[in-house]
Amino acid sequence: MEIDKIPQWILALEPEDASFLKNFVLKSGSLKEIARLYEVSYPTVRLRLDKLIQKIELNDQKEEEPFPAFIKGLAVDSRIDLETAKIIIEKYKSEKENSK
Repeated sequence: MEIDKIPQWILALEPEDASFLKNFVLKSGSLKEIARLYEVSYPTVRLRLDKLIQKIELNDQKEEEPFPAFIKGLAVDSRIDLETAKIIIEKYKSEKENSK
């Protein structure tokens, strides 16, 4: 596959996310098998998959402005909590509307 035809969401994956996705496919999507492979609990694997889904969805939102996308990315990576992210994004949008 040519590099320019690889979807952006794949290129944006961190190496550990790409490895997780590869293992997920190789284990036919069995979270139980992934939990055994990584030696973690099923809920831990489910949480990791949910975060990966959020990262992919976030990357697919190309129309979104960079700053809100950055804040959402911080929340997805658990660097800030979701409520704080919402407050920051709402404040940003409010300030932007007021400056027009």
